[in-house]
Amino acid sequence: MTEEIQDIIARIKVLREIADISAETLAKELGFSPQEYRSWESGEKDFPVGVLIKLAAYFQVDLTELIEGQASRLKTYCVTRAGHAPEVSRRPMYSYWNLAYAFHRKKAEPFLVEAKADTSDKAISLNTHPGQEFDYVLEGRLLISVGGHELTLNAGDCIYYDSNEPHGMKAIGDTPARFLAFVF
Repeated sequence: MTEEIQDIIARIKVLREIADISAETLAKELGFSPQEYRSWESGEKDFPVGVLIKLAAYFQVDLTELIEGQASRLKTYCVTRAGHAPEVSRRPMYSYWNLAYAFHRKKAEPFLVEAKADTSDKAISLNTHPGQEFDYVLEGRLLISVGGHELTLNAGDCIYYDSNEPHGMKAIGDTPARFLAFVF
């Protein structure tokens, strides 16, 4: 487990202590099984980005504060230069970069996402999180599953959906897919 993940877990535990809520109660309130939640908070598995967004909303803190340990402060605009967006999660199949990490009280979380090349026949790993999501494919091909429907998106294609529906995606073929994801 990386130091970054340990720091995120420590911040979540402190927020739970301040709110005087157990891990089991928090898991149930957010719609997760206690076992699943414990696997994240113990560091056995990485917190998915959607779960971190849900936790930030629950504790009424910016995602940046939860991940970076410091509050975002910019209120008029936020510029993120090429190559300088902080990586949010290192899940095996995806890399996420937060494109507006320093903007205070965002109404959406914009990410640049890269799905690693996948030529396997493995099923798409599904997740849910509150709100809605918009994904715009920049490069490659993306197989996306939303609410039981599978679609193939190519560069220039986009999709907007209810992220409470089970959804997931994977790059098709032997090249990665890069896309913009906006979580509202």
